[in-house]
Amino acid sequence: MKLVPSHLFPEVRALPTRLRAGVDAGPDYGATDPPDWRATDWRKHLHTIEIDGRPVNYVDIGDAGDSRPIVFVHGLSGQWQNWLETIPRFAQRRRIVAPDLPGFGASPLPRERISIELYARLIVELCERLELAPAVLVGSSMGGFVSAEVAIRRPEIVERLMLVSAAGVSQADLAAQPLLAGSKAIGLVITSALSQLRPAARRPRVRHWFLSIVVRHPSRLKADLALEGLINGADPPGFEDGLRANLVYDFRERLPQIGCPTLVVWGRQDMIIPVRDADRFLELIPGSRKLVLEDTGHLPMVERPPTFNAELARFLEPEAAAGEVEDEPAGSGDRTSP
Repeated sequence: MKLVPSHLFPEVRALPTRLRAGVDAGPDYGATDPPDWRATDWRKHLHTIEIDGRPVNYVDIGDAGDSRPIVFVHGLSGQWQNWLETIPRFAQRRRIVAPDLPGFGASPLPRERISIELYARLIVELCERLELAPAVLVGSSMGGFVSAEVAIRRPEIVERLMLVSAAGVSQADLAAQPLLAGSKAIGLVITSALSQLRPAARRPRVRHWFLSIVVRHPSRLKADLALEGLINGADPPGFEDGLRANLVYDFRERLPQIGCPTLVVWGRQDMIIPVRDADRFLELIPGSRKLVLEDTGHLPMVERPPTFNAELARFLEPEAAAGEVEDEPAGSGDRTSP
């Protein structure tokens, strides 16, 4: 996984935590939310679809019944396995689709240069051809950027929208060239260590060193989740173009066009994208709500699966939680969770 050094983001205030600080992270940190993803034969649910003349890998699991499908969209340097701790729970009652965006995971690079618009068109076509629309879109980091763009361009595709540590706000103000040069240099260093990292991933200290920019307490993550969900997606061919796409596309003036229910979720100690960006999304998307998870980094669904999944379930079934949210004024829903 190529990482963007946090010092290149001046608005990021969080710093890496100490290895032993994970002891106090709480019982939900790194906990598996049942059903256990390890009990699923994922090979049975992996498929390939050709879009724009190139194969796109995706997992398709569960039966939607009367419920809307969920499409999970990963972020920069991610893959569908970023959602391993979330998919099994929701596949019990809904159809779940999670693609590898072109240039990441098992999907090869697209024919044209990577852009947010390209990825948005791909998600739209995926939803249409797999008969998913209207769907719930849940996007992490760059995947949140893409999902929000879909909600703007094709509102009939998106019933509900969850933005998890989403890109698309502060990055538009950054100088692209220094950031690209710095992250590429860091990426080369990390790539050179991958051959040693994979066999050593079961060592908590190694996980802490490698993943502490992305997640708050890497040593608390189970070794197989860190390997399958994060490390095995390292060094994707789409990284540099994907990073550039995040930096050059600005959709902030169009965010008020989003009309579907939207929940913005962030980790308080996110070192990749500053938590204050959550407030900007809240200001720009009418009627949106915000949830901040304490002592959490850039990947809440990986770090605190039981809490994240409970909040997603709450968002999907608003009637069940009507009494909890009816006093929150539209556009200013702001909650924190330990």
